Amino acid sequence: MADTSHHDDKIAKMRFASVYPHYLVKVEKKGRTRDELLQVIEWLTGYDEAAIESLIARQVTFEEFFRDATLNPAAHRITGMICGYRVEDLDNPLTRRVRYLDKLVDELARGRSMEKILRAP
Repeated sequence: MADTSHHDDKIAKMRFASVYPHYLVKVEKKGRTRDELLQVIEWLTGYDEAAIESLIARQVTFEEFFRDATLNPAAHRITGMICGYRVEDLDNPLTRRVRYLDKLVDELARGRSMEKILRAP
């Protein structure tokens, strides 16, 4: 299992609102849309657009963001490398969830089909 303890606290305290604009720029630079980004976030967390905008406005941390999220039952299918770690090997549940989101955004920016990103059976 990957030891990310030096990152776990930092990730938990990071504000979702400070990262979201980076996600948006990343996907838009690659020709994807805000709506597709929102679809990916909603698939993973259960939050609709209004909830996401509210969370951004409230400046919630990733810890707060994922505490109230309803993680998609297929999220365990998100595997692979992100930020130098294998997502499926991360021990800390919050860090794993944040890296799930990072991985989905990365796949979106790389042009992967929405069907594959959303782990359709």
